[in-house]
Amino acid sequence: MTKESISTWIESRRDEWITVSKHIWNHPELGNQEYEAMKSLTELLERYGFTVERGVAGIPTAFRATWDSGAAGPTLAYLAEYDALAGLGHACGHNIIGVMSVTAAIALKETGAVRSGKLVVLGTPAEETNGAKVPMTEQGFFHGVDAVMMAHPYKAWERSGASMAIEALQFSYGGKAAHAAANPQDGINALDSVIQLFNSVNALRQHVTPDVRIHGVISHGGIAPNVVPDFAQAQFYVRAAEKSTLHGVVDKVRRAGEAAALAMGCTLDISNYELSYDNMITNQTLSDLFTANLIELGVNPAEIQSGLDHGSLDLGNVSHVVPAVHPYVRVPDCPYDLHTQEFREAVGDDRGMEALVFGAAALARTGWDLLSDPAHLDAVREEFNARKH
Repeated sequence: MTKESISTWIESRRDEWITVSKHIWNHPELGNQEYEAMKSLTELLERYGFTVERGVAGIPTAFRATWDSGAAGPTLAYLAEYDALAGLGHACGHNIIGVMSVTAAIALKETGAVRSGKLVVLGTPAEETNGAKVPMTEQGFFHGVDAVMMAHPYKAWERSGASMAIEALQFSYGGKAAHAAANPQDGINALDSVIQLFNSVNALRQHVTPDVRIHGVISHGGIAPNVVPDFAQAQFYVRAAEKSTLHGVVDKVRRAGEAAALAMGCTLDISNYELSYDNMITNQTLSDLFTANLIELGVNPAEIQSGLDHGSLDLGNVSHVVPAVHPYVRVPDCPYDLHTQEFREAVGDDRGMEALVFGAAALARTGWDLLSDPAHLDAVREEFNARKH
């Protein structure tokens, strides 16, 4: 058995993978509502002999699929995402991501690449909002896993890189309603606290490191201009390149919120409206293996970009407990950015399907490298352990 036979096997069944991907694309579902996508992916895995657990981690649309060779050995995990974007559908290509990972795992099993150890596919809902990888990490789903892989469709070839740690802060201010013209002196304006918070955050930007990003919206600003708002709310994303930096910035933003409440005489409740993500730590050894497979499959090395920062990923949390990669696979003839209508159309037509088959082959071949040569997996572990210390 060779790596070429893995690619050939995937290609020979391309219609099967494409059918599932197009079905998911045609039925976009928001995070934690991906029942149809989960059904399609898990039924595909079961057809090929994987044991599937649905509704894991307390999330109805999450799943864990396992195939055990019966012999002691390494455990490789592929991660599947399949949530869509509100109003845009699959404009981030998650209809491809989930099927790529499932296909790679199935190919390793069916071609006899796994002589010992286990293959695991984890269905991880809601990457765009409340990423399931966070509770899965906390609940030990990656315990005993030796390496984690997934790939993302994009407008370019790109190595696995970094992502920013993020915390989603919500500031809810309580005031006192009053007629804004007849007796404004009797009111406490909650919106004024929100505005003061934004002013303080803008002043804070001078005193943070260049990697920090703080951006927010007024999610509730009042009901009518002639009524002093007795409730107002703001939501912020606070990001930094490292989670150690993020903690200090979040503390400053929280204090700005508290000062705004004190200044206006409002009550304040600070909460997290989405889960917090850690920064992504790419395992460079594993990333180099994937990149080498791209080149073996015909990608020009000069076209493969260094890993860039594309915001925040819940895979970041996983990367702190197990070696992980998140490279980008180019969609042919697609110069469009993620989260656009144009990219959505590309990942749903023949261009996206080419990326799907190609990416699945690259993921499977990288798995074959780890399983066929223990030295590769030893190097991956050694790098991960060195970075932990």
